[in-house]
Parts: sequence; C-alpha cells; structure tokens
Amino acid sequence: MSLEGARERWVRTGGVELCVAELGDETQPTVVLVHGYPDSKEVWSEVATRLADRFHVVLYDVRGHGSSTAPQPLRGGFTLEKLTDDFLAVVDAVSPDKPVHLVGHDWGSVQSWEFVTVRRTEGRIASFTSMSGPSLDHFGHWIKQRVKRPTPRKVGQLLGQGAKSWYVYLLHTPVLPELAWRGPLGKQWPKILQRVEKVPSGDYPTPSLPTDAAHGAWLYRDNVRARLNRPRDDAYAHAPVQLVTPLGDAFLSERLYDELEQWAPQLVRRTLPAKHWIPRTRPDQLAAWITEFVHANEDGVPVRDTVATGKYADRFGGQLVLVTGAGSGIGRATAFAFAEAGARVIAVDRDSESAARTAEMSRLIGSPEAWAETVDVSDEQAMEKLAEKVATEYGVVDVLVNNAGIGLSGSFFDTTAADWKKVLDVNLWGVIHGCRLFGKQMAERGQGGHIVNTASAAAYQPSKALPAYSTSKAAVLMLSECLRAELAGQGIGVSAICPGFVNTNITSTARFAGVDALEEKRRQKKSARLYGLRNYPPEKVADAIVRAVVRNQAVVPVTPEARGAHLMSRFTPKALRAIARMEPPL
Repeated sequence: MSLEGARERWVRTGGVELCVAELGDETQPTVVLVHGYPDSKEVWSEVATRLADRFHVVLYDVRGHGSSTAPQPLRGGFTLEKLTDDFLAVVDAVSPDKPVHLVGHDWGSVQSWEFVTVRRTEGRIASFTSMSGPSLDHFGHWIKQRVKRPTPRKVGQLLGQGAKSWYVYLLHTPVLPELAWRGPLGKQWPKILQRVEKVPSGDYPTPSLPTDAAHGAWLYRDNVRARLNRPRDDAYAHAPVQLVTPLGDAFLSERLYDELEQWAPQLVRRTLPAKHWIPRTRPDQLAAWITEFVHANEDGVPVRDTVATGKYADRFGGQLVLVTGAGSGIGRATAFAFAEAGARVIAVDRDSESAARTAEMSRLIGSPEAWAETVDVSDEQAMEKLAEKVATEYGVVDVLVNNAGIGLSGSFFDTTAADWKKVLDVNLWGVIHGCRLFGKQMAERGQGGHIVNTASAAAYQPSKALPAYSTSKAAVLMLSECLRAELAGQGIGVSAICPGFVNTNITSTARFAGVDALEEKRRQKKSARLYGLRNYPPEKVADAIVRAVVRNQAVVPVTPEARGAHLMSRFTPKALRAIARMEPPL
C-alpha cells in the first residue's frame, strides 16, 4: 500500500517547507503520524491506509526528509524546539480547532515526547501513542539514577543499552555517516531491512533515503548529548500515553521504560513479539491499538479502563484468538484465559450451545469481542468455509489454538479401521486443517502470529491401551515441530502443549474399543472418577498455553506426570517402555 490518493499540502515554518499528506474524512478525529530515522512519511503507509476509514489521518515529512526542505545551515536546524515548531505549524493547518491524536515511531516518538511534555502544546494533543523511541529527558534521568545508585542489575542495564546504542556514537562522528548513507549503506539499506528486520519489500523505503539519512544525522548531533546531560525535570506528559514496545527491538531495551509511570501517569502499556520497524511489519495490530486508544479518549473513557487487566493484557489486548474445542474443558479455559488478557476470541466447537456459552462468558470476563462458530474440525470443507468467514468478518487470526480432540482406548487389534479413522480425523486432521488454513492466512499476511497444537503426554509416553490416541498425538507433536521450523523465518511461532491427566469431560466421552456398550459406560465412569480424584484443572493448562505463546516455547509438558514422562523419554526411554507394558486399571 502507498499514499496514492492522499491530499497533499505544504506548510511553511522556520525557514522550511513541510510536505503534509492527508487521508480520510476531515470531520473525524485527526491522527498525526510522525516518522523516525532514516525514514520518510511513507513508513506509515500501511498503518495510515488502515486508519483512514475511521479517522482524518495526517502524515508529514520531517524537515530535511522526503519532500520537505532542509534547514540551512544543517547544524542547529534539527533541535527539538524547532521540531516542536514544525509540529504546531502542521496541526494548526490541519486541525486548527480540535486537539490531535499523536503517534510516533523511532525519532518520530522521541520528538513526540517533547511535544507532549512542553507547555506550549497543552490542549493541542488529545493522546499520544509511542513506539520504539523514548523521551531524551526520561532517558537522561534513567541514566543518572543508575550512575548515582549503581547495583549489579542497574549497571547491567546501562551496559546493555550502551551496547544497543552503538549506532548513536557513529552518527556523532563528522562526515562519515553522510558518506556511508550517500554511498554503499544507502544502496544496501532496503536489503538489510528485509533480511534483518523482515520488512516486506515494496514502495518503502523511498528513493530519498540516502539524503534523508544524511540530513537526519543532525537529529542526534543537535539533541542527544545536550538532553542526556541536562534532562528537563518537568517532562511530564499532559495527555494519555499508549506505549507500544516491540520485544525484539535491537536498538532499545525494555528496561528504558521501567519508571515511565512517574512521567506519564495516564499510561497504557502494550508489547509485541516483533523487531524495531513495526509500522511496516505489524500494521494491523498497530492500527487496532491506535483505533481503540483514540476512540477511548474521544469518548472520555478513563485511560485505565481502555484495556483489560489480565496478566498478559499488554501482550494480547485486541488480538484475535481462535480456539477449537472451546465448548468445554481445556478449550473453554483457554478461551477465558485469552479473554482475561483482552483478546478478541472466536470459540469454535461442534456443539453450538457450548460454543455460544464460551463466547458469552468470554465477553463478561474481559474480551472486547467474542463470537461462537459451530464446526466439526474433521470436516475439511466446513473448516475451509470457517477460515473464509473468519478472514472476511473478523480478520486474520493472531493466535490459533488447535485444541479439539477425542479419546479412544483399546488394544491395537480391538481397534477397528473405523475407530482409527475417527480418532485421526479429529485429533490429527483437525489440527492439519487448522494449521493449513489459518496458518496460511498468517503467513500470507506477513505479520507473524502463533499456532498452538494440543498434543498429549501420550505423544511420547507409549501405552498398550492407547495405540490410536497416542499415534494421533505423536503425529501432532511432530507436525508442530516441523511447522515450527518452517514458519520461524516468517515470525510465526508454533507450540505443542502436552497435558497429562487433566480433569475434563474427555474422559466421560472417550470411546473404549473391543467392549460392549455397558462395559464402555462403566469404564467411562471409572476414568472420569479417577481423573476427578487427580483433579488437575484445565485452567492450569490454559495458563501454560498462554505462557507458551508469550515465550514462544516449542514443547510444553504441563502436568507433573507429563513432565516426568518427557524427561524419561529423553534420558531413560527403556524405563518408559517398561511402564507401557503395564496393564491399565479397568
């Protein structure tokens, strides 16, 4: 996507002309997007296009970048004071009567912190969304606190951020940055972004990059040392702030924002498993979070009420999570766990009433939106229709939990071909359908995601009583490992969850091969009773699933017996095989 069709105007201020682009309805709330280094306003094109349906979106090339002119001389022409003059000139032109919602990335965020903390902009900013760029004043105080009261942890934080800031030192050297950007670095930069940052190729960066980067070096030279040495003591945000922190940022440590609440009392935190250039790699998520934050502040909702309060609300707020087998047990508990974290939830189950109940409860728990869908995961055509409907009506799934499964017990020769087909259709093919359809949508979107497949301790713990069930779960485990390897380069994580004995209704619905209906009923009741006495709750498995996504874990044994069997499978497999020969209680 590009800014094609945008309305363009020029704003004159401080001896420069700023190129300003506008999208959307001017009667709607105004969102101003400020780009970073070494970018131009086109870095925002993906986000801007998504916001334009709801807002009046304004982007401008910072002085000396893109189509805007550069100050003369360059030295002293990029101070935060002059950048603030530029911002005020732009907002006075595009939204003279109403405050604007400010969004900044990288150096766009650095200068936006100045805008939102100086007195002369009070009343002009309704909210601020910051990403990958701290306030230099806050940064200066952060350094001073750690130098004055050093501890091993604080010294480690200083050294860690110092290492991440290697490029800042180089940009302070005379002439060399300009020569590099106008020479080989400028030519190679698009390939570097694609290879290292996974930024999709296309209309970004623009041909003005070498000149933009050469001019932008003065952003560092004019501001960094002066502010870090003498940070302002009154750098308090006078508007609500939403902080978006990419967890894989190679240039900024998460620890930089540890004490941010003292400077921004109306603060909402968000995190993303992504690298630095999230306006290009995560535009859907950013657009959703910006939209939610702007609407909340336009409606006068207290900032603390705009997000869920669950443990992982900063990570999953607003994300789209689909859970199969969500009508009961582990699936329902998982839907609730993501709902508590503020995710939008799609509860999928073949039992429509159970799915609807899960969706209803998810909304009460904290999900901003939750829907129920009825489908049999073993039905390929039904799953294809579901995937198409979800993409059309709800969007591309951020987290997929393939949880639906059935139980089957009985010796190999007592298990018929029909038994095998049924258990493999649900336990394996249901997972394959989910991964193929929803995983493909994630991959095509190119913005990462996560797939969770519910396997079992039976995947690596053989049992003479569970040949079909164990085979299906072992296949799910290996499928997960293979997919994890294939999708790692696309930012999509894959986790296999391996519970042991969990107190769910799968025991009362599991089939027992080779016995009559009366005996099967007796064994179902006995199994349910034994699992009930074990009483390991599905909520603990749900917590493990959420943690697996946050930590991008590969294989997660959940219960003590599952963890023990996993260790035995690696270090004492003979003992595990001996246990497999034991007769199960009947």
